[in-house]
Amino acid sequence: MPKIVIDPVTRIEGHLRIEAQVENNRVVDAWSAGTMIRGLEVIVQNRDPRDVWIFVERICGVCTLVHAMASVRAVEDAVKVRIPKNANLIRNIMFCTQLIHDHVVHFYHLHALDWVDVVNALKADPKATAALAQTVSPGNPRSSAGYFKDTQDRLKALVDSGQLGIFTNGYWGHPAYKLPPEANLLAVAHYLEALTWQKDIVKIHTVFGGRNPHPNFLVGGVPCSLDPNSDDNINIERLNLVNQMIELAAAFVEQVYVPDLLAIASFYKDVTYGGGLPNYLCFGDLPTDDISNPDSYLFPRGVILNRNLSEVLECDPTDPEQIKEYIDHSWYEYSGDSPGRHPWEGETTLKYTGPKGEYQELDLNGKYSWLKAPRWRDHPMEVGPLARCVVAYAKGMPEWKDTIDLVLTKLGLPVSALFSTLGRTAARGIETKLTVHYLRRFYDELIANIQQGDIATFNPAKWDPGTWSADCKGVGICEAPRGALGHWIHIKNGKTFNYQAVVPTTWNASPRDEKGQRGAYEASLIGTPLANPDQPVEILRTIHSFDPCLACGIHLLDCEKKEITRVTVLN
Repeated sequence: MPKIVIDPVTRIEGHLRIEAQVENNRVVDAWSAGTMIRGLEVIVQNRDPRDVWIFVERICGVCTLVHAMASVRAVEDAVKVRIPKNANLIRNIMFCTQLIHDHVVHFYHLHALDWVDVVNALKADPKATAALAQTVSPGNPRSSAGYFKDTQDRLKALVDSGQLGIFTNGYWGHPAYKLPPEANLLAVAHYLEALTWQKDIVKIHTVFGGRNPHPNFLVGGVPCSLDPNSDDNINIERLNLVNQMIELAAAFVEQVYVPDLLAIASFYKDVTYGGGLPNYLCFGDLPTDDISNPDSYLFPRGVILNRNLSEVLECDPTDPEQIKEYIDHSWYEYSGDSPGRHPWEGETTLKYTGPKGEYQELDLNGKYSWLKAPRWRDHPMEVGPLARCVVAYAKGMPEWKDTIDLVLTKLGLPVSALFSTLGRTAARGIETKLTVHYLRRFYDELIANIQQGDIATFNPAKWDPGTWSADCKGVGICEAPRGALGHWIHIKNGKTFNYQAVVPTTWNASPRDEKGQRGAYEASLIGTPLANPDQPVEILRTIHSFDPCLACGIHLLDCEKKEITRVTVLN
């Protein structure tokens, strides 16, 4: 049987290799290999737990704050401190900002080119595109024929130059593309528009966190002071800027992103492949009270097995019987004979046994990935927007269920359609639509709190390590844009004794476990049809629907810090 190897998978964060076995133009088996290693968990050992967030936030340059948030929550859980209401609201505002920014960028700049034929947009009639835009989103002011003609002219200049720039090396003209020229032109215009929009919304992070990416955090609260009348603290001018960015975010999500998603999805309702695993996990997030109170979460917590929407199981990140990481097919080793480890007992001991130098294939019967294999009660799980939508729907959370039903009704699809590549993509839009309203809600609550005279943003009660137990453990959870994120810390005598982070892509991109069970990426590719195996856009659609994030790229240097390798990556 022929095998397709995609290495590296582009339009993602980090280094991912996919090998797929194909029979009769259909994927019959697949393997997901993370081909890079970081080791930040080892770097933070013996450091001050209050400083760990600074290091682990650098796990990624795309997930710009969720690792820091999970880290400070882990320390706060270990030392038993609750943060002020304002701090919780500000963290929620920053979280919502991150998720909205991430999902919009993913849809347009990382995933859209799997559905949109850019070159075909040159065949569009700008007047017909304007009519389509006004039908899809009547409230969007940028929908004139002239606007789309200008976009088409810019695109034509690129094509005529022979250098497509950001659109180079696409599978243009592939039979799996189904959009008419006018829809392709609409999407290309909004692709370019989103490039400008995305740099504005992150100003919210610079207001509350001092910078973006990697805004500042603080164990016990947030590192910013509130004073509407001060020139030195976050004042009314800064708060008004945040309000303006929220309005812009809401307008773009409601008038551009969601309408585009629905319009494009309407042409791909036959994309029923890519469902993959039937198991879904969420840790929950957006506490309206405190992260220690799961009942207050606006993002769902729970587990669903075998797509049984009639039963949502409890998820406890502290239970060593629930969450374990296996390394049977991962380049690590564990001391002792325990096949799986809960993160509090986890180890990051590297043991590379893979190929050296150039290679064609990995040893897929042995160890083949730098990713471990997390499991919930020994079940492989999918995490992320689809998991959150499924768990929320099964729990009957009104805002989620109503929004999901609304989207499915507009597309004329049943709930079962969610279990697909298209459904996973739609789930991102569904929760973005919800999150932009949550963003407004938290901002309004923060303003009301300040107006009542409450400006506290930090609780110093447990800042001094002398107030901590000599031996304590904590877990910090976060529903990162890509899914359930957990940071587990073990503190001894005021220092970080052990630290483990299980990120969403570790769940989704994991290799097989000790039982031979596939991870979510691997399972999702089984049964994928390929119109042209030499241009496997269908495989990319499914992998991109998870929005892989395997961490920031690593530069190769010799001991004199000279560049030794430069790699040119094609689409």
